[in-house]
Amino acid sequence: QVQLVESGGGLVQAGGSLRISCAASGHTFSTYAAGWFRQAPGKEREFVAALASSGGFTRYSDSVKGRFTISRDNAQNTVFLQMSSLKPEDTATYYCAASTIINTMPKIWRYWGQGTQVTVSS
Repeated sequence: QVQLVESGGGLVQAGGSLRISCAASGHTFSTYAAGWFRQAPGKEREFVAALASSGGFTRYSDSVKGRFTISRDNAQNTVFLQMSSLKPEDTATYYCAASTIINTMPKIWRYWGQGTQVTVSS
């Protein structure tokens, strides 16, 4: 069993940066791929970024590639999403997830956090 708790969301101006974190409990978290998804009001949850358990493979959505960076510290059971050059369209609730495989479909991911709100003002 893995429990995930996101933190670090907030309000930021367009062009700014923000780092959100995901703290995991469960001694097996380091064996799972970690991912970030987001969901804006009235929209479906969408894939943002994912990172293999070892940290050796990453995947990003086209909309954030080059602006966001996913990383993890397995010793601290924590996953990060560094967001730069933020745009108003990045406004959403951001969710951390864990899975045995990396996939862009939310239904594949087994464990989810409760989400943290990121709002980008224009």
